[in-house]
Amino acid sequence: MVRFCYVPRPDAATRLAAGTNVTTPVSVGSLLPTIGITKHCLKRLEAVVLVREQRENGKQDLAYNARPFVLCGIPLRRPPNTQLTHSRRSGRFFLNMVGHPQFGLPFGQDRLIPIWVATLALRQKSRAVRFQKASEMLDFFNLPADGYHYRRIIQGFKRIFSATIFFGTEDQPAGDNLIDWSRFHFFDRMKLWFNTTEAATQATPEESGNVITLSESFYREVDQHRIPVERQVVAALAHAPGVLDLYLWTAWKSWTISGAPAHIPLSGPTGLSQQLGTTEYSRDRRFRGKLLGWLRQIKAFWPQCPASISPCGRYLIVQSSKSSPAIHPAKA
Repeated sequence: MVRFCYVPRPDAATRLAAGTNVTTPVSVGSLLPTIGITKHCLKRLEAVVLVREQRENGKQDLAYNARPFVLCGIPLRRPPNTQLTHSRRSGRFFLNMVGHPQFGLPFGQDRLIPIWVATLALRQKSRAVRFQKASEMLDFFNLPADGYHYRRIIQGFKRIFSATIFFGTEDQPAGDNLIDWSRFHFFDRMKLWFNTTEAATQATPEESGNVITLSESFYREVDQHRIPVERQVVAALAHAPGVLDLYLWTAWKSWTISGAPAHIPLSGPTGLSQQLGTTEYSRDRRFRGKLLGWLRQIKAFWPQCPASISPCGRYLIVQSSKSSPAIHPAKA
């Protein structure tokens, strides 16, 4: 919320001497540059306050994510046009993604699309989700409904629709090799109407026919392994996919821990760098520095976040969050 205050005009001294009124309504927004706060920072601060209040009051606005994309991140940035495969591994889980030659691999804000569609599917209790306007996704994540973001989600839907996912586990119980793999695509069918004029606010008759049909495999994965996420956190971090991935991963990982903390290597074949959607770093300290910055942002939204870098700098230590989870039980 932007409040208004009264401050003296620059010629206040002269007007005081003359005995005239020196107060003029000035918006907080106009004062931000003078105190070193940008509008972006103010928006982030408002989001932090909202997230903390909702958590404390047990009134969190929840969305849902698919398990594969919490455990294993998609690329943070656009991969080269020649790269059509992406692989990540988290413990015994693995994710392999194959992109379409024309559209490429999903990346960046494309990770918002499965969250939005999975949330609609669970709310509507159907793998065929319907909605009036394609801009509803932008509204859901507090993104501007302008031409840039319209074009961005159009291309994102194409990349998501055309991608093929391989997800599963490889285990060795009792010395035997157990392979449990699934291959699926996100959607069976997608019918979307996009109004590319920035000022459009009313849905045309055709737009009421927007429908996305999730594949049976993807819907079953979402329904059987639904992972709640805080919508306001996802919206606030929509432009910071690395921070968002680490936040969602930490919220899930810390909730699964009982007892001793987990020590996850930062690098190596089983390291955190192989689980998130990060690019390869030439030096470990660069990745460590990036993680430290991300953790600072995460702890603004979740001060009790139980993750930290080990003193030696080689591990991410994650403790149980059962006493202070990111998502609190709803209060009556």
